[in-house]
Amino acid sequence: MSLADVKHWVFDMDGTLTVAVHDFAAIRVALDVPPADDILTHLATLPAAEAAAKHAWLLEHERELALGSVAATGAVELVRDLAARGYRLGILTRNAQALAHITLQAIGLADCFAVEDVLGRDDAPPKPAPGGLLKLARAWDVAPAEMVMVGDYRFDLDCGRAAGTRTVLVNQLENPWPGLADWHAKDCAALRQMI
Repeated sequence: MSLADVKHWVFDMDGTLTVAVHDFAAIRVALDVPPADDILTHLATLPAAEAAAKHAWLLEHERELALGSVAATGAVELVRDLAARGYRLGILTRNAQALAHITLQAIGLADCFAVEDVLGRDDAPPKPAPGGLLKLARAWDVAPAEMVMVGDYRFDLDCGRAAGTRTVLVNQLENPWPGLADWHAKDCAALRQMI
């Protein structure tokens, strides 16, 4: 199957469709998360009250970032092109769903995604778990192999592999995970040229 044959596209949000602005090291410091730990995984291990307070801080911090989101190179043109072709488009983010909608509004792409096809960290187990992609596959009534997961980080590629979708790595000059990405494009503009 070539990339041009794929009609069901799922995108990561931050760093994929937007310019990456999260300072994860600073977030770890603010939330007292060890440097080597995944933030969401760490918060899930905390007592309920502490976890709730830290999730509330994270949500507010991410809300500020979402409001100031800037589209990544070629992202708007790529998504609009795919939408114009009638392709099914989804978002799978480790961010909160409400913030994903704010981000899509900020970069001018909210009209390209059905509300129910935007999944956040509370709608499915966070990537790299494959649950979000499998949920979209069921909702769209397609086999995962007919879908592509587009992202800028290993979690996106691991998620796609675990779900059985094709994978595209974008916004990395080189591909540090050649065994995980079916395709690699330096940015969304280059990816658009591949279809």
